[in-house]
Amino acid sequence: MPHFSIEYSANLEARIDMSKLCDVLRIAGIETGVFPLAGIRVRAIRCDHYAIADGDAAHGFIDLSVRLRAGRDLETRMSATAHIFAAAKAFLDPVLNKYPLALSMEMRDIDPDLSPKINTIRDRLKEK
Repeated sequence: MPHFSIEYSANLEARIDMSKLCDVLRIAGIETGVFPLAGIRVRAIRCDHYAIADGDAAHGFIDLSVRLRAGRDLETRMSATAHIFAAAKAFLDPVLNKYPLALSMEMRDIDPDLSPKINTIRDRLKEK
């Protein structure tokens, strides 16, 4: 863990390189030192149907959700959240300064008793 999910408004497709944002967030997750490398997954989901504020078609949004297994203390999660959000903001600053854009983030725990996992990526990383 963690799973990073980026939901974004379709009108940002031409303004933001979402693949690059995914990589920026992956690297930020690694930099925190909080998450195991093999557990980091970042994905972006385009939202084609949305309504924002006064309905102006220029408005956009990016909502970053980070889900992770329970067990880390609040201070650790707050520090990781601040680092990841700062990385996202730095990458997005050119767009934030030019277009109306709402950027939000939430980090939340997953109950390990209700979230079975299989991950053979760890095995492959050991081989390298």
